[in-house]
Amino acid sequence: MPTPAPTRRPAWLQSREGLPRDVTVLSVIAFCVAVGFGVMVPVLPVFARSFEVTNLMVGMVISSFALMRLVTSPGVPPLIGRFGERTVLGTGMFIVAASSAAAGLATSFWALLLMRGLGGIGSAMFTVAAMSLLLRTVEPHLRGRASALYSGGFLLGGMAGPAVGGVFAAISLTAPFFVYAATLLAAGIVALSLLSRPEREAEVTQKPQMTLREAIVDVRYRAALVTNFAQGWQSFGVRSSLVPVLVVEGLHRSPSWTGIAFAVAAVAQTAVLGPVGRAVDTVGRRPMMVMAGVSTGLAAILMPLSARIDHAWAIWVLTGILCLYGLGSAAHSTAPTAVVGDVTAGRGGAPIATFSMMSDLGAIIGPLAAGAIADALGLGPAFAIGGALLLSGAACSLLMPKDRPTAPEEK
Repeated sequence: MPTPAPTRRPAWLQSREGLPRDVTVLSVIAFCVAVGFGVMVPVLPVFARSFEVTNLMVGMVISSFALMRLVTSPGVPPLIGRFGERTVLGTGMFIVAASSAAAGLATSFWALLLMRGLGGIGSAMFTVAAMSLLLRTVEPHLRGRASALYSGGFLLGGMAGPAVGGVFAAISLTAPFFVYAATLLAAGIVALSLLSRPEREAEVTQKPQMTLREAIVDVRYRAALVTNFAQGWQSFGVRSSLVPVLVVEGLHRSPSWTGIAFAVAAVAQTAVLGPVGRAVDTVGRRPMMVMAGVSTGLAAILMPLSARIDHAWAIWVLTGILCLYGLGSAAHSTAPTAVVGDVTAGRGGAPIATFSMMSDLGAIIGPLAAGAIADALGLGPAFAIGGALLLSGAACSLLMPKDRPTAPEEK
């Protein structure tokens, strides 16, 4: 009797099984971090305001976290070189957890500001170490899919977090701070328990890290930097600060519609992450980065035009544009990360920290610059400048060489 041929598994299942366990663990950690951060969103400005401070000082509390991430990121690669990603990542989680709990106990504005700043230091440690580990442990032909899975953890956690935060905020204004601390404590324990063991990390410390000078001469790395800065400017800055204004003042809708539009766009972005991650690995980094820059750039320019539609459907037109933006953002969260992994070849170091810093820099400058432009010229030019930055990322990506990572069985 002939032996039946083995059943061929679907390609998506094969590729997922090809990902190292650390990628799944990092995705779970990302989910915990994003849930905790989302829990804080509804209450942090209100809690800061409870100390009877100005709106400017409330803004200082919000921006101090990102500012400290930006300032301290360059110091993380030497720590990784000495102690390994696993230890630095877990320690960073514990620092953010402790600072969050302390912020919930703050009795003055300045204590709250200090604790948020300390949390930014821990966040820098986590971000750079997690990306270094992700890019080191994944083969080149799987980096897009690994980045998609990791980004998916953040997206899902980001969608769940604000809803959970609203529930705990009804109990106490400070309760979300302790929920955030608990989720980060859990993430730190997961990191130290399930990520690569110290023996493996000892091998990493013997491998010289790549210098920024080595990476910056590579056109692929420069394109990734420009793209990440533009993404930070528009996605983490301008979109979050000006779309709510557009909905209320331009479309004359209640603020709740902003949440609905963002939620629909987030679901759309999450849905395409898997296919986009596969395309980054199979179609190539260059075409996906160009697609990302063009789609997000055009979407950013089109967003304020929805206010010119004198119809009840205008909010859904804006939602559709945000979904287009989400498609490009899915590629932005995967392709540039895979490019940095290709450039550094798993060596880590300053190039990864600098790549992370570009997003933080854009997120800090973007809302301030866009707000000033909107005050002087209107919402249209404010969105258009962000769109131009995203399109410039696409232009830089066009200069990248045409290549595609090759799986071992294809060699």
